[in-house]
Amino acid sequence: MAAHLSSGRVNLTALREAGRRELREFLDKCAGSKAIVWDESLTGPFGLIAQYSLLKEHEVEKMFTLKPGRLPQADVKNIIFFVRPRLELMDIITDNVLREDRGRSPQRDFHILFVPRRSLLCEQWLKEQGVLGSFIHREQYSLDLIPFDGDLLSMEAESAFKHVANMMIRMKREFPGSQNSIFPVFDTLLLLDRNVDLLTPLATQLTYEGLIDEIYGIQNTYVKLPPEKFAPKKQGEGGKDLPTEPKKLQLNSAEELYAEIRDKNFNAVGSVLSKKAKIISAAFEERHHAKTVGEIKQFVSQLPHMQAARSSLANHTSIAELIKDITTSEDFFDNLTVEQEFMSGIDTDKVNNYIEDCIAQKHPLIKILRLVCLQSVCNSGLKQKVLDHYKREILQTYGYEHILTLNNLEKAGLLKPQTGGRNNYPTIRKTLRLWMDDVNEQNPNDISYVYSGYAPLSVRLAQLLARPGWRSIEEVLKMLPGPHFEERQQLPTGLQKKRQHGENRVTLVFFLGGVTYAEIAALRFLSQMEDGGTEYVIATTKLINGTTWMKSLMEKLEPAPF
Repeated sequence: MAAHLSSGRVNLTALREAGRRELREFLDKCAGSKAIVWDESLTGPFGLIAQYSLLKEHEVEKMFTLKPGRLPQADVKNIIFFVRPRLELMDIITDNVLREDRGRSPQRDFHILFVPRRSLLCEQWLKEQGVLGSFIHREQYSLDLIPFDGDLLSMEAESAFKHVANMMIRMKREFPGSQNSIFPVFDTLLLLDRNVDLLTPLATQLTYEGLIDEIYGIQNTYVKLPPEKFAPKKQGEGGKDLPTEPKKLQLNSAEELYAEIRDKNFNAVGSVLSKKAKIISAAFEERHHAKTVGEIKQFVSQLPHMQAARSSLANHTSIAELIKDITTSEDFFDNLTVEQEFMSGIDTDKVNNYIEDCIAQKHPLIKILRLVCLQSVCNSGLKQKVLDHYKREILQTYGYEHILTLNNLEKAGLLKPQTGGRNNYPTIRKTLRLWMDDVNEQNPNDISYVYSGYAPLSVRLAQLLARPGWRSIEEVLKMLPGPHFEERQQLPTGLQKKRQHGENRVTLVFFLGGVTYAEIAALRFLSQMEDGGTEYVIATTKLINGTTWMKSLMEKLEPAPF
């Protein structure tokens, strides 16, 4: 499904502050000292809204991870469960509550905060277990869209909600007039179902941020990295006392250098880092030229910023070295070569030798699945004998239990037989210019730089919607999965935006089913184009990469109980 609804910059600080206010109000209802019991999947998202200091101000003294058994010791008046509304979590909460020592004095009060919605099903379940009455406050905390950065919002929902457009249009019908008093923030909303573009997440992202995510995984703006490259280098000590704990860094545009390099193709990052090193080195040299008291004072006032810049440069130089060790390996090059052959339409209709070799050498299954699915998508499905060959090889090498995963991939349209004997991908590729041979990685002039040749289909659709409009690609839209439609919202005269000369239109692109960092980089590139005329804000149900996406589709098998 691809849809756009027509009516500046979204105020994410206000969004964060609203989240904090709602949290403070709930905590204040639970008078006295508190312990929070967290659903583990929420700790990262909450960290982007409120720091521990805010919780402390409201008498939160302890924090525990939700797990079965007796709750840990805590001399507090209130126990608050922060949870997503899932039945399996209700079982754990029931266990926690039933094991509470009723004889203890004073008694502890229980409360439950559902994120982002209260659930009648969950409350009914707690009632059937006989514990619903134990909760004094049962409320919801509407953490729908979590601000990740100045132009990026995510629901961080594992499973996407489909058909949002239908729901919005229905709401508009059911509540006529109610929305007309709100001044629109966005000129256009573009809803993109991940099914429209199954290809992009399967390919290896080649931006700096995309590669960090591909190799190490970014969780709620944080990344954990191997510590060796971050050890302070002291002369004459060799490799003594190397740190063993992973190096944890936060990655967002609040850091000046990261904001500059995050969306660049990785091949363009090295030159930026070496330029920065020279600038910083020259700035520190200035101290030798500071003679007067005024000059010395000025140098000292700039010192904290310079030291932060030097530390940032050291971190990103280390990260770039770690990534380069991977990207210069033979295996990375071979894998990327095959991906790019498929995306440019070479040999997509036969069994691939490299994939066969990888299976024979028992490379990670996720790597194999990404490549086979990429070949399938770039060929509008595989010939039956090619598909059967891959399936047989995978099951014989990795185990027959993976037949469930292969079924899931087929249901998702990622790994399927070609129907009707027709491959539409070449037409889609040519019409939407998805493959560019002359890509400029250093000074790009097209979004295809984020994959060194492949332009993300999803972002090309956004680009063409802005100019010249989707009518120019009507035939190709029919070839893409799901319906596509346009809905124009009529606004009262008083709410129509009077655009200043040179003011950009603002489009919210909402990815249902996940978005990659490379797609985000491509949209930011379009926002920064001088003649673009459109500024993009990105929202999604989940930030994904090929590996996390595959994992979400793989069947999780429980080990045998004996």
